[in-house]
Parts: sequence; structure tokens; C-alpha cells
Amino acid sequence: MELKDYKSVVNYLNSKKREKHLLLGNGFSMSYDRTIFSYNALSDFLNQSEDKLLKKLFSIINTRNFELIMKQLDVFYELAKEFSKDKNFAKNVIIARDSLKTKLIDAITTLHPEHVFKIPEEKSLKCADFLNEYLGSGGHVFSTNYDLLLYWVLMKNKERLTNIEDGFGRDLIEKDAFESDCQPEFGELEWGNNRNVQCVHYVHGALHLFDSGVAIRKETYDGEFLLENIKKRIEKKEYPIFVTAGDGKQKLDHILHNQYLDYCYKQLSSIQGSLITFGFNFGAYDKHIIDAINKAAKQDKSKRLWSIYIGVYSDEDKRHIESISSKFKCKVNLFDSKTVSIWE
Repeated sequence: MELKDYKSVVNYLNSKKREKHLLLGNGFSMSYDRTIFSYNALSDFLNQSEDKLLKKLFSIINTRNFELIMKQLDVFYELAKEFSKDKNFAKNVIIARDSLKTKLIDAITTLHPEHVFKIPEEKSLKCADFLNEYLGSGGHVFSTNYDLLLYWVLMKNKERLTNIEDGFGRDLIEKDAFESDCQPEFGELEWGNNRNVQCVHYVHGALHLFDSGVAIRKETYDGEFLLENIKKRIEKKEYPIFVTAGDGKQKLDHILHNQYLDYCYKQLSSIQGSLITFGFNFGAYDKHIIDAINKAAKQDKSKRLWSIYIGVYSDEDKRHIESISSKFKCKVNLFDSKTVSIWE
């Protein structure tokens, strides 16, 4: 399969006036700083934890794959319920799983750059231009990352970017007649009313998105740094919406049971034109993403997804995509991810 360069892909799609969309995976964040955003960095952080239960867990399940660990813990739990006479064993498995999830959040928040202004201006502007190739032409940006990097760049460059609508907005708080002369007040940033113009989608959720039980809310600056506000929510045992564990089916189950994630997934399933992916490897646990792409490809001829351009970093990546290309119901093309200038 021919390996194209990124610029030629964009130029070709633009010449055809083809609608184009972007799907970002972990490689997007790693291209900014591999030491902060790689799964290995998170694993190293957790390995240094003083939590004895986690230390024991990592020594038994010798892998850096958090999805696999969560999956194995779920299997252990089901086995323990059915076959173990020691009921405390099943409880301990659940404690270990929940502890790992909590520590994972702690790791991500600790390893993040302190705040948006720590991202160098030139890198932020360069990334904004990269994103605007899609947002500025009516396309959609989908991210499977739950870190804050994309959100920070969008927020930092909101005046430079053509469109960064993520579906969230503030509703006016209604007041009674005695308060009619007061300044208008608005509620928290909630998702829903602006979803008809939404073009930025966190398919697996993100650290700044929370489910209150009655609404999906977005944490933002409110006199303090975003990350500090998120930590305060976590300390109150309010946890962000993000999908980290399980195979494709389990991830999809998680997505379908959350109104925001479900909407984002359906939007991915209904795109048309062409999809460009960067830093997304279509691994063993990504079947649900391929299914969404195939749904888009099976739409009516006038509005279907015709092609996908997958970025690869190495010969091994290239061979992997070639080996699974038959799973896609649209034309598959490859480009060299090293030819993409996102941050520099």
C-alpha cells in the first residue's frame, strides 16, 4: 500500500472539495511530549505509588496495558463470585479495580503541564493551524484521548480558530420578580442545547467532562487553573467521564450508557467525505471505532464516508494497517505520520 505524505493528502482532498474530518489518538498527545502522555509514563507513575494493593497488582499482572488489566480484573471478579468460597476475594478485586482507576486519574492530573500557559506559544499556534484545517472547513474533530491537551489548545486559540463548538453552554438562571433588576446569572457549562452545531467530540470522554447525574458538565477556568478545579472535583469523589477499560464491546457499552459519549459516537458514525487519523493505531480494543467508521461508510451514496487516511509511524504500523484493511468498508489509504507538523 502506497505511503503518502500528509500535505499531499490534504491538498488532494481540498482540490476535490471533499469534506474532511480528523480522528486523534494517543499519538497526538505523545507528539507534544512523550514523557508526559505515553502509557508508559502513567505506568511508571503508578509503579511508584505507595499503594500496596496496586504494587501487588502490577507485580502479578505484568503489563503496561491498563485496558488489559481492567479486563482481567473484571474476569477475576466474575470467577470469584461463582467459584470462590471467600467472598472477601471478590470484594478485594473490585477494590483493586477502583483503586487503579482512581490512581490513573491521579497520574494523569499529576503528569499534565500545570496549565495552558505552560504550552509554548509557538507550539500552541502551530497546533491551532493544524486543527483549523478541519474546523475551518466545516469538518469535525474527534478525539479518543482523555487528557486536556486538545482542550487547552482550543481554549488558548479560540479567537484564532474558526469554530471550536463542543456542544456546551450556560443557561440563564430564571429569577423571581423580586430579583428582576439584578444582573443576569448563568448556570454551569452544560452539554445539550448547542449540540446541533457541535464539531469537537471527545469520543472516550475527557478529564474536564463530568456527569452530575442530571446533566453533562464541563469544568473550565473560574478564577483558578482548570487542572486545580478538576482535582477538587476528584477529591470530592466526582470523577470525569472517560473510557479507559475493556475491549471494543465493553467500551461501546460504556459509550452507549452515557448521553454525551453516545452522541459523539453517533456523530462519528455519520460523517461523510473523508476521515484522516493521526496517532490512532486501530488496535485490538478499537473494534467499536472501526464499526463507527463502517456505519458512516454504509450511508446513502450522497452522504457517505468514502475514504480513510490512516497515519503510520513505522513499517510495523504500516504492516498492521495493511493486515486489517479488509475490516474497513471504505477505501483505506496510508500516510507517513512523520510528515505532519503539529507542534513545530
